[in-house]
Amino acid sequence: MDHQAADKQAIRELLENWVVWRDGGDWERFRTVWHEDGYMMATWFQGSASDFIRVSREGWDRGVSILHFLGGLSIARGGDRASHRAISQTKMTISQRATVHDVLCDVVCTGRFYDFLEKRGGRWGIVLRQPIYEKDRIDPVDPAKKLQLDTKILHVFPRAIATSPICKRPLVTRSKLTCPD
Repeated sequence: MDHQAADKQAIRELLENWVVWRDGGDWERFRTVWHEDGYMMATWFQGSASDFIRVSREGWDRGVSILHFLGGLSIARGGDRASHRAISQTKMTISQRATVHDVLCDVVCTGRFYDFLEKRGGRWGIVLRQPIYEKDRIDPVDPAKKLQLDTKILHVFPRAIATSPICKRPLVTRSKLTCPD
């Protein structure tokens, strides 16, 4: 296997491990997919990989369960053989069951992960993960229950972002969603 193919295989394995280890709560191994200065951008969190791991673990400890599914993957490496940088685009779906406005719901977001990666000391790691959310869906688990969402917020944010069951009390502003808890 040539160097470029080996690097692409290593990156693919790293991205698949991100999902398995994050969703399985294997925090020590999850930490290894990031470089020390890695950064995560999500609807509910923007910050260092270290802080992302911490808040994900805190959610896990409160019973938050999020499932990531990966689809097609494309990896572009730098033009020369010695390049130690790559960008990947991965189709993804994120699913979560949570209470939204006192109604138990299934929330599903579909989109892409854009990952900016570097090979340092012979090891590939994520420097930046930027999800792009393209579609979302929120369904009450009990179809007899009706979910009332704020239409003013929905005109600014997709449903799954505006209701964010990841946070106990989401605070939505026009520019971003934050978790005050």
